[in-house]
Amino acid sequence: MEKKLPDSLLTLYRTMCRIRAFEDAAEEASQGGVAAFGQQAASSAQVRGPLHLSTGQEAVATGVCAHLRPTDYLTSTHRGHGHTIAKGANLERMMHELFGKASGYCGGRGGSMHIADFSVGMLGANGVVAAGIPIAVGAAHSIRIQGKDAIAVGFFGDGATNRGPFAESLNWAAAFRLPILFVCEDNQWSATTRTGTMSAGAGAAARARSHGMDALEVDGNDVEAVHAAAGQLIEAIRGGAGPRLLHARTYRFKGHVSVDPAAYRNPAELAAAMQTDPLLLAGAKLAARGMSAGDVAAVLDEARAEVAAAVASAAAAPWPGVESAFEEVQDTGAAQWL
Repeated sequence: MEKKLPDSLLTLYRTMCRIRAFEDAAEEASQGGVAAFGQQAASSAQVRGPLHLSTGQEAVATGVCAHLRPTDYLTSTHRGHGHTIAKGANLERMMHELFGKASGYCGGRGGSMHIADFSVGMLGANGVVAAGIPIAVGAAHSIRIQGKDAIAVGFFGDGATNRGPFAESLNWAAAFRLPILFVCEDNQWSATTRTGTMSAGAGAAARARSHGMDALEVDGNDVEAVHAAAGQLIEAIRGGAGPRLLHARTYRFKGHVSVDPAAYRNPAELAAAMQTDPLLLAGAKLAARGMSAGDVAAVLDEARAEVAAAVASAAAAPWPGVESAFEEVQDTGAAQWL
């Protein structure tokens, strides 16, 4: 008897593949070309400015965002491509933004660290560590005031737990029982420093509990485990139980930015971590449940083809016009600069 494939796992795997393909393409383009995606390598980088990759962390964004509606709000970090894709933003417009093109989400002005798509509730990535957390709390408070049937989700890294906005946000959300899920995407590294060497206590979940907030800890490389834990917490939040926190332990395969070789990291540590690659784990589960190796591989191939088309489109898209240089700034000063 043919085994029935788990549609939910296959859907989650497809999202993770799209994120991985996007990150790989963005990394290649930031380093001077896109030859790995079937195009002529460029002589200089097509993606300029800092590019922070979430390669290896795909299961966290995917497992959480699978439960979210377009009307739910989300804030991200400087490492936010995966969250944005998982929330439903257009992958092609994201690539246009990375390339600095007028057709990008922010007109080419924001780049990697400031992508936003309000139409799907993605309030924005953020280049300042921990700065997105209080924004998510503000969104949750607006939901409460307006009586909306929605929640907010704030993603942040383990390094952000040592910043003031994290503690302030936990307190405010708990005091007002706001409909928000805090998600600590613990990749074990704060830029180039191991987080554990400068963080006291038992971690993000313990800090949440100290504010009277329920929290769960989960293997952030197992997309089904993340999905189940996030589903449990989000169901409680939607039911009016107040804020919750999910502490997902994962690992960042790449350096702090796309051109960082991460020489400060033990190669054996990286090699061991890559054995728990969330794509490998999910692919193995799909194979064990009856999906052929060829069909598993085809999902990633399809994602790479989609991203390759986005790269080609971004490369050909027009740059912002000179006349738009002073648009959407805080104050143009009655046009004296024109």
